[in-house]
Amino acid sequence: MGELEDAVMTRVWKWNRPVTVREVLEDLQQERSIAYTTVMTVLDNLHQKGWVRREAEGRAYRYEAVSTRAAYSAALMNDAWSQSDNPAAALVAFFGMMSPEQREALNDAVRMVQGPESPGAAEGGTGR
Repeated sequence: MGELEDAVMTRVWKWNRPVTVREVLEDLQQERSIAYTTVMTVLDNLHQKGWVRREAEGRAYRYEAVSTRAAYSAALMNDAWSQSDNPAAALVAFFGMMSPEQREALNDAVRMVQGPESPGAAEGGTGR
């Protein structure tokens, strides 16, 4: 997803309701000069990619996020990782860029995915 698509999706997630092209345009225009047709094209592209759904309202559409920002971030990370010719090295490099807080969040996520520990491991043993 490009910078402009990310800026548009940020607003859709932030407002957490169906939005119009005009609403997104007016908010984006506070930061940059941008045309209505550009925002309309970006939202149409996001719709075709499956990131937003739309519903007709008169002659226009209202757009709403299909999934959360967390799911979007996960898809981006998965896409980048899957394109690596050495996934293990890519992960090591990525982990090396993390702050201590991010590494702790990663540890928490790994614990959540792995589920409850085996009885022996919870007591500091080998589980035998």
